[in-house]
Amino acid sequence: MTNEAPPRIGDLLRSAAARATPLVRGIADASLGAPTPCAEYDVRALLNHLLGVVVHFQALAAKQPADLAVGTDWLADPGWRDRFEAETEKLVAAWSAPGAEEGTTGSMSLPARTVGSMVLLDLTVHAWDLARATGRSFEPDPAAVAGLVEEVERMAPMARKAGVFGEPAELPGDATVFERLLVTTGRDPRAWEG
Repeated sequence: MTNEAPPRIGDLLRSAAARATPLVRGIADASLGAPTPCAEYDVRALLNHLLGVVVHFQALAAKQPADLAVGTDWLADPGWRDRFEAETEKLVAAWSAPGAEEGTTGSMSLPARTVGSMVLLDLTVHAWDLARATGRSFEPDPAAVAGLVEEVERMAPMARKAGVFGEPAELPGDATVFERLLVTTGRDPRAWEG
């Protein structure tokens, strides 16, 4: 019996970024006010949140402080689509660096791999949110989803208490692994079917 090491966060982020970047690049300015499955965000606010996460989690990979509460309007720059692509490339590089997954990081001193999983979750789930909000389909990387399910289910009670995840919708009997992940974060994937 062999214990295979889990996929590296940097590799999973590379795949997630490859799926999220063209989706973000294809968002029309006319769609920025559309509602998303994240009730508190329209498309513009969700893009601002996601770009902020992508930037700040680069620092966390390097065990540097990151102020996630800073509310930067990343979309004020007309080149925000290019910026998103450049920053996701930096994120992948930061989490691929030697030692990025080791030790603890962040103000809560969480295991670095948990923190890496958090940004992987945001990149994967918010890409789905943005796809649904703009009427497009989205297929996440199955390896990223598989790598997230257990971690997300473990952190879900704490995330719900902190208001980061909503209460789970009812899970359909024929739910996919990705739908299970979405439900755990408080989304109802069937309500937002394309």
